[in-house]
Amino acid sequence: MRDFDADVIIVGAGPTGLMLAGELGLAGVRAIVLDRLAEPMKQSRALGFSARAIEEFDQRGLLPRFGGVDTIPFGHFGGLLIDYQVVEGGSYGARGKPQSLTEEVLAEWAAEQGAVVRREHEVTGLRSDDDGVELEVVTPAGREHLRARYVAGCDGARSSVRKLIGVDFPGTDPVIEMWFADVAGCDLRPRFAGERVPGGMVMVLPLGPGVNRVVVYERGMTRPGDGAPGFDDVAAAWNRLTGEDISGGKPLWTSWTTDASRQAAQYRRGRVFLLGDAAHIHLPVGAQGMSAGIGDAMNLAWKLAAEIGGRAPADLLDTYHDERHPVAARILTNTLAQRILYLGGDEMDPMREVMTELLAHEEVQKLLVGMVTGLDIRYDVGPGDHPLLGRRLPNAELTAGPPHGEGDAFRFLHAGRGVLFDLGGDEKVRDAAGPWTDRIDVVTTASRPDGALAGVDAALVRPDGYIAWIGSEGSGPAGLPDALTRWFGLPHDTDLAAPPAAAGARP
Repeated sequence: MRDFDADVIIVGAGPTGLMLAGELGLAGVRAIVLDRLAEPMKQSRALGFSARAIEEFDQRGLLPRFGGVDTIPFGHFGGLLIDYQVVEGGSYGARGKPQSLTEEVLAEWAAEQGAVVRREHEVTGLRSDDDGVELEVVTPAGREHLRARYVAGCDGARSSVRKLIGVDFPGTDPVIEMWFADVAGCDLRPRFAGERVPGGMVMVLPLGPGVNRVVVYERGMTRPGDGAPGFDDVAAAWNRLTGEDISGGKPLWTSWTTDASRQAAQYRRGRVFLLGDAAHIHLPVGAQGMSAGIGDAMNLAWKLAAEIGGRAPADLLDTYHDERHPVAARILTNTLAQRILYLGGDEMDPMREVMTELLAHEEVQKLLVGMVTGLDIRYDVGPGDHPLLGRRLPNAELTAGPPHGEGDAFRFLHAGRGVLFDLGGDEKVRDAAGPWTDRIDVVTTASRPDGALAGVDAALVRPDGYIAWIGSEGSGPAGLPDALTRWFGLPHDTDLAAPPAAAGARP
């Protein structure tokens, strides 16, 4: 058996693959990222990321690298406007952060964690055994074989990894197509949420001085070939729908998307995992696509690191599919529903009227905002009925003793480790967590926080920012050892085997 080239080989150097590489590196896991392209994409379909992705980047201290993040307070569901601030932390996402910038930030961060990106590497074969996975890779120098303990397919909708492991990708074929173009030199009024017009929908998103992205959906539009539409096609459709002539503008880029909606039947097959667009595709609305991939990476990385480190509890890796598959299934459902509402013809007007009435109720607004932003995700983390259990950690200002000091709750997740927040100063809680402090941090606050955590005595938070145990109303450490064992494995004084050595790069 030959040595491993890395602990994990990640196929695909988009946002999902780079986030996974950084997360693994943060946990001390050696990762190699392979990508078939010679250099990163300079164009960006995604122009932002969701409210939940903002939080996840914040939990790793990455937001300052984006040069600050402005959020969009108002958004829509199927073209029906909603104030997304109705939910704490809610927004329609980050404003004006193109995917190219996100990839640049994540690539730099992943490199700092020790990840290596190898470009012009295309995976053409895959073979798994009991100990690892071997990839056949075509490179500029010829054909080579790389071996790792695990492989992560983050290689997009046409994923080679998914095809090589034979995982089905069921779903619906495209019904509609949307075209877009980045155009300089056209004076257009913004249409941030899009505008339904007779015959379709149009959208204008300002990208910078004198540059706009125009998005066009025209019912019944067709074109020859499979590539991107020409700018003449986009301009002609725009003129038919709006009466405005943009043909004199300078096209910087054209592309297209559809409402094809598919989801991998399995996110894990043995030692191979699927993430991001390799696992799920849908109509891009509400910054849900790239953001879901970021969530996939956050969910899987710490579990893989625990398994590679020899401390993972039984079936921990299976929880990746169990937790993330329902999340993407819900995204597929809501984007298809939005397509019907948003792009349907006059026959959908009665449904729009009913939805408008429903949206007068705050609880309906909260439901839809939570769905689109991902802020309402809840995992099954074990027994308990506290409303925060299994949900994301709400951010709050905390004052802790040495060596932690003051800061918001997310700051304590920057290291990518589990955290036990002792908010009530309970020595018994801290003592109960003692045998796990080789893999979690314990933070004791000097005072109780305000907001959603006000009534909480203690909270165990997983590395991905989700609460795995709640102590409240004087319950002390009841249930805490079970939660720690479930998510972080046996305590160090009962470990039965030393972890395997991490992989090193072969010369």
